[in-house]
Amino acid sequence: MKTYEIDATEEAILEILKTNARSVPADIARQLNISETDAEKYIAKLEKDRIILDYKTIINWHQIRQNTVHALIEVKVTPERDVGFDAVAETIYRFPEVTSLSLLSGGYDLLVEVEGESLEKIAHFIAVKLATIKGVQSTVSHFILKKYKENGVIFEKQHETKRLPVTP
Repeated sequence: MKTYEIDATEEAILEILKTNARSVPADIARQLNISETDAEKYIAKLEKDRIILDYKTIINWHQIRQNTVHALIEVKVTPERDVGFDAVAETIYRFPEVTSLSLLSGGYDLLVEVEGESLEKIAHFIAVKLATIKGVQSTVSHFILKKYKENGVIFEKQHETKRLPVTP
């Protein structure tokens, strides 16, 4: 896979949108001292070339929906000739329960993040859908009890530190 080349302006736009996906072209243009039209063109190109894939909001669902269960599942897979892990990965990421899927190094090949209404629904997903996929050798499940930080955003309100700064 060839590395996609971006210029400094494109990289700056990506950093702005990573920090705040609600940034509009006018704000981006002002921050980078470019025209709004140029900002729109840059963004359109990055979207067309699949560098910008989506715009998301990080929500603390635990605050409002305490019955949602999240799990991380490590999956050991037998890779297929000529496609490696891609065919199994595609089968897995198409399930609606799957929120994230990554190829790993180490003892397991794939890391699957799933979301469900209950522990039983996730257990059913693992036993009936995931474990029965051709090429899946084994799984190890970890249920997320509490999220502290996601995509750089801290969930808990920051407590003011009571420690005095260390001075030389």
